[in-house]
Amino acid sequence: MPALFGKAYEAIFQHLLEIGEKPAGIPFGAYYNMDMDNLDIEIGVPVSKQFSGKGDIQASEIPASHQVSYLYKGPYKDSASVYEAMQKWTMENAYSPTGVVYEFYYNSPLEVPESELLTKIVFLVE
Repeated sequence: MPALFGKAYEAIFQHLLEIGEKPAGIPFGAYYNMDMDNLDIEIGVPVSKQFSGKGDIQASEIPASHQVSYLYKGPYKDSASVYEAMQKWTMENAYSPTGVVYEFYYNSPLEVPESELLTKIVFLVE
């Protein structure tokens, strides 16, 4: 999956450069399911205004919602226990997960060792 994200971010940043826009926040991945055989994801970068898309690059909005979040430090492959703890906390505190999870990436494996990766994991809840 890192190659998919890298290719997508490269295309997004190139498109932003072409239209004279800059990111207004850090890159993210939105996971609409966790079925690794049929994964439904959106890869993006926040911007300050909506703009015209190009090919696979289209504008969308992160919905306003209640959230449960956690700032995780470490390798992506070791984040499963964080997801489990967040799921448990969500249920124990009478929230219902919508099934949508965002990951906001403060840095990348190209910049820092895996042990230094910072990811904000966000569950959208009702």
